[in-house]
Amino acid sequence: MSRFQTILVPVDFSTHSDKALDCALMLAKTFGARVHLLHAYHLPIQVATPDQVIIPRDFWTAVRDSAARKLEKALQKVTSTGVKGETHLAELPPAQAITQTAEKIGADLVVMGTRGLTGLKHVLLGSVAERTIRSVSCPVMTVKDDSD
Repeated sequence: MSRFQTILVPVDFSTHSDKALDCALMLAKTFGARVHLLHAYHLPIQVATPDQVIIPRDFWTAVRDSAARKLEKALQKVTSTGVKGETHLAELPPAQAITQTAEKIGADLVVMGTRGLTGLKHVLLGSVAERTIRSVSCPVMTVKDDSD
């Protein structure tokens, strides 16, 4: 029995997550694993004073629907290689969504891209990959796209 049967790949539709998906597919083929694709989007709570603009609900619906379409396209890439896969869409901060989904599906491995924030941006914003590594119970492989 192989070590990796369930691989979670968080995708944000960047070149970094494309590279991570390619790596996950290679591992999935090697181990006969299933790939779970996850996209998380975090919508701010819509509280407004009379002089503020509220973003219409239709906009957020369009965001979700667009993400779902992109996830399905990514799933086609997975299945075209002969790997079985599933999609998950979460309305949560990314690290929280990754942690919850990894637990829910019993992930053996998370393979994710990293933008490699440095300096002040890293101090202020942190890293989704770093927060994920600290919170999930399975191994996390980060993949960087060196082409930027």
